[in-house]
Amino acid sequence: MFELEGVAVSYDKVEALAPTDLVIAEGETLVLLGPSGSGKSTLLRCLIGLARYRGSLRFRGAPVSDWRALRPRLGYVIQEGGLFPHLTARGNVVLMAGELGWDRPRIDARLTELAELVDLAADQLDRFPGELSGGQRQRVAMMRALMLDPDVLLLDEPLSALDPITRVRLAGDLRDIFARLGKTVAMVTHALGEARFFGGTTALMRDGHIIQKGAIDDLVRDPADPFVAEFLAAEEAL
Repeated sequence: MFELEGVAVSYDKVEALAPTDLVIAEGETLVLLGPSGSGKSTLLRCLIGLARYRGSLRFRGAPVSDWRALRPRLGYVIQEGGLFPHLTARGNVVLMAGELGWDRPRIDARLTELAELVDLAADQLDRFPGELSGGQRQRVAMMRALMLDPDVLLLDEPLSALDPITRVRLAGDLRDIFARLGKTVAMVTHALGEARFFGGTTALMRDGHIIQKGAIDDLVRDPADPFVAEFLAAEEAL
């Protein structure tokens, strides 16, 4: 699905992402794990064309020449949802479909389908983001990301701002959605528990580098260097 060769990002000569080689297979769930400032979100933004990068990035084998054309195939969920406060939940979800000229019956049918998928009541779609709970806002953000039926879901710490009970419930719902839809997923987290819960492949990052990549249990059992062992042990202790 994605192939990165030497992809790197710098801000004011500070390297936010070191030259990185990475392949994300179609249907794979990739969890980007690591401490704050390790380059996880920067790497995710490269995958949706929101970071100015060096190197080569290919999608389905072809270099990306027009990110605007590609973005409808990429669903993006940022921390705390990133909903437009002046639009209702419904307005947030259908915004791009309207811009792309979908007719009303098609929009309504997709909206009903997605509300059922994320377990959101119909009356909640008419509320503004400020009238929704954190978990409800994240469900709306997931609906918005899925509205155009994208090939890929990109999620930047979608559970970080939620209380523990809501986080556990929504994590279970998200895992079910990933399994049901079979989409390619790349998700940022700093929590080992989330990486283990969602499974798939984990890429542990530090200082802009991918230090080790593989199944989370393999990282725990056979850490590549002392940092990997220390980070995972510290997360286990929390």
